[in-house]
Amino acid sequence: MKTKWRKHRLSIIFFCLSLLLSIGFSTPTLAHWADLSVAEIIIDQKQTVITLTLPTSLVAFGDDNRDGQLSHAETAIHKTELEQFLGDKVSLTDNIGQKGVLTVASSKNLPPNIQTKTNTHTSLELTYTWFQPVIGLKINYDLFAPNISTARCLATVIQGEKTQNLVFTPEQREFNLINTPIHQQISSFVLLGIEHILTGYDHILFLISLLMMGGGLGYLLKVITAFTISHSVTLSLAVLNIVSLPVSFVESAIALTIVYVAVENFWRKGLRWRWLLTLTFGLIHGLGFAGVFQKISLTPSSLDLSLVSFNIGVELGQIIIVSITFVLLQTLRKYPWELTFRRLVSACIAATGLFWFLQRAWGVF
Repeated sequence: MKTKWRKHRLSIIFFCLSLLLSIGFSTPTLAHWADLSVAEIIIDQKQTVITLTLPTSLVAFGDDNRDGQLSHAETAIHKTELEQFLGDKVSLTDNIGQKGVLTVASSKNLPPNIQTKTNTHTSLELTYTWFQPVIGLKINYDLFAPNISTARCLATVIQGEKTQNLVFTPEQREFNLINTPIHQQISSFVLLGIEHILTGYDHILFLISLLMMGGGLGYLLKVITAFTISHSVTLSLAVLNIVSLPVSFVESAIALTIVYVAVENFWRKGLRWRWLLTLTFGLIHGLGFAGVFQKISLTPSSLDLSLVSFNIGVELGQIIIVSITFVLLQTLRKYPWELTFRRLVSACIAATGLFWFLQRAWGVF
């Protein structure tokens, strides 16, 4: 009896310490939008128009009243500065090396699926003009917040009946916009999927907590397969607008799945049916993955390729996470303190999940 009480007491202590650490060190997991820009690029023979929604911090020199957004008047006042700055950061070059003449104006005509944040983002219309029709067009996008590796620009490129989606990153800034090779879009979304799960700490903790009870290779394959199937289903349904739930509800539910699985590690005796739990909770995580697609324009011609490529990236990132965790846990099996370590990790994950739930559902902390 005393031994059981000591084990429970240790678990409670681990949990309380972990909750304090979570409050001290956890960063808001809903902050992805703060570093994200969204662009719709419409290409014509002599003119290309980019409707760009970007963090206002990138053009803070024009925000005279410091309200977090450039008004129509502020854009007009700083028109010359904006054209010079944006012309350097977002340059379009035709097939003979000539840059388009840029004019910048305030934009209110946003694609309906782009949700702006009035206190953090500004929408501008960038118009590039050439004196002769262009048959080749290259873009170099270098408008990212400094020292933020997760900064991205999600772009929809429209040329006549053709539509494609691209992702600009600090590592991948240059694309061809006319007669573009298909691998540009595939690689963009594969990398976006990998990054999305590797920087989606809630998804990572959910996967790690599923492995804390141990289990062999068979269990590992069941967990990966169940999670892949379930999140792929709801990701597709959400992107197709068949299923739609409030973001705050989805993110709060994801946090609760983390708490439940981590706490369950303390009382569950076997792993036989745990893949069913993974299958169920994976449906919720799939809705969280879909958030990135709700900020770009997707036509039927570009949807399938983007969705499949993104999913492949998510799976590659998932395999990296679970493989490393599985190998480490298998290595620790020879040590006498292995069970204590697993419980400590589970307590830390449960505390972090609880912190995220309170933060997302109730605005605590």
